[in-house]
Amino acid sequence: MDMKLELVAVPVSDVDRAKAFYTDNLDFNADHDHQVTDELRFVQLTPPGSACSIAIGTGLSDMALGSLKGLQMVVADIQEARDDLLRRGAEVSEVDVQPWGSFVYFSDPDGNTWSLQQLAQRNL
Repeated sequence: MDMKLELVAVPVSDVDRAKAFYTDNLDFNADHDHQVTDELRFVQLTPPGSACSIAIGTGLSDMALGSLKGLQMVVADIQEARDDLLRRGAEVSEVDVQPWGSFVYFSDPDGNTWSLQQLAQRNL
């Protein structure tokens, strides 16, 4: 049986500010934005090339703001990805080179943390 992770809820305080951050600074695609009721707004955003999306909104989760830590996306070229994020106005770390890959780290406006990873070359 296949099990595909396709949606991760991300707790945010200001949906419009978070949506702007993810679309403008990170180039996520805005797939859906529905005000279902006065208490429920569902916004789905997808990173470029990803099969997994995030959901932000109101009434979606009781997670504390900034409590989602360590979300990770894989990129082909870490320096190119970092430079692109900087051009878009995101605050990202320097490249952190480890034996298992190279990383850059950043946070969204609510303190949820993310990393980008370029996988290390595998020696088989």
